[in-house]
Amino acid sequence: MDIKETEPMLVLSAARRLTIPQIKATAAELTMAIHADAERSGLKVCGPWVFIAHNLPRDSKTPFDIRFCLPVANAEGYRGAFEVEQLEPIMVASAVHQGPMRTLFTQGYGPLVREIELSRHAFSGESREIYHQWAGQGARYHRIEIQFGLAY
Repeated sequence: MDIKETEPMLVLSAARRLTIPQIKATAAELTMAIHADAERSGLKVCGPWVFIAHNLPRDSKTPFDIRFCLPVANAEGYRGAFEVEQLEPIMVASAVHQGPMRTLFTQGYGPLVREIELSRHAFSGESREIYHQWAGQGARYHRIEIQFGLAY
């Protein structure tokens, strides 16, 4: 577990209220649409996808708020269908999951949550997934950074 401060970033984004099983289909649809809109608008992408959850549940049936974010260098003059948002820095506990999506919760989230619970830190309610390497649905290997915001 690494404790660090995130960098501020400007993102093109879309928010939804979903359950965990709904993320896969929604993410596939929205990320394509956001990326296409960024290209059409001449925006320069400057980082990997960031998915931001608020009060991520520990079950698959409880809806929660999630935002799909594409970092961009500048959105001046943007008139597209998505929101432009400035993400402020936050303190996070972070770990990188390397492997298939089917092990993201058991080998990625689970160990990080346990480590935070055993530490002196408290969860803020915000969590993030940063897709440093995405090989496509069903691929055997991805590199996804998991971040849990920390309360002060």
